[in-house]
Amino acid sequence: MAQNAQPIQIAGSSTVLPYAQIVAENFGEVYPDYPTPVVESGGTGAGLKQFCSGVGPDTIDVANASRPISASEKKTCMDNGVTDIQEVKFGYDGIVFATAAGGSDWKLTPTDVFKALGAKMVVDGKLVDNPNKTWKSVNDSLPDWNIAAYIPGSKHGTREVFETKLIEAGCKATGTLDALKASGMDEKAAGAACLQVRKDGAAVDIDGDYTETLARIDANKQGVGVFGLAFYEQNQDKLKVATVNDIVPSVETISTGKYPVSRPLFFYVKKAHIGVVPGLKEYADFFLSEQMIGPDSPLATYGLVPAPDAERETYRADFDAGKTM
Repeated sequence: MAQNAQPIQIAGSSTVLPYAQIVAENFGEVYPDYPTPVVESGGTGAGLKQFCSGVGPDTIDVANASRPISASEKKTCMDNGVTDIQEVKFGYDGIVFATAAGGSDWKLTPTDVFKALGAKMVVDGKLVDNPNKTWKSVNDSLPDWNIAAYIPGSKHGTREVFETKLIEAGCKATGTLDALKASGMDEKAAGAACLQVRKDGAAVDIDGDYTETLARIDANKQGVGVFGLAFYEQNQDKLKVATVNDIVPSVETISTGKYPVSRPLFFYVKKAHIGVVPGLKEYADFFLSEQMIGPDSPLATYGLVPAPDAERETYRADFDAGKTM
């Protein structure tokens, strides 16, 4: 296979980006006759927009996504001649809240998280800056600790699941979204305002990795950190995990979707490019291999929650069968 062949072009979700980069790097080592795939970010929507722009050498081959493709995106694909799309689910991601080991039990809901960390909320019928200083003022069942939360910074893919599954859900549940709209904002502006977290020091963005978050909690025993499940499981001697909506986070509750702060992860393959772009099928097969998405894989070490055994077999069987949407 010629090394000067066009490499596989991949773009999309920032959440999937590090997983795809790990696969691409390993693929380049295992298949030296193929160029190492080029993986770029830009977000799920932007990746699918590129993917659906057409077929041929000037278009990307794979779109990474942290949500399923929408009906309107599929229509754009079809309108532009991208008629055979293979949807590939490859696992899940989930985030957990944890405090220093030895502390009291924590039971959180999206409403609690929003009331603790949201920038604005409704109090006595008025839209005000977040007045809550302690977790107990948010929910009487929580400790009387000053609110200090170490959350994924905007550079992290997990920030999106944090915002949509917790902050946005709490904003809607508390009536804050309706109040923002009633204040004169259009739907888009109100939705964006919903996702804003307070800037008074109670919520601290962590742009580094989870070891930085752990160090913050080690320094502040009343701090609350957001972690990937795999990191928490590797540090259970140092951390105590919170439930969300009374569900304990685990590989099982995340992979089945019972745990609220979880979601499936996808990549989409342009079937018309298989057999045309060198290594495309091999890349997808390699991505779906046990050595990449199994329980002992580098993706699981990084934070991927592997799907159950039978489900992983289904992913592989569907792709091998050329199943399209």
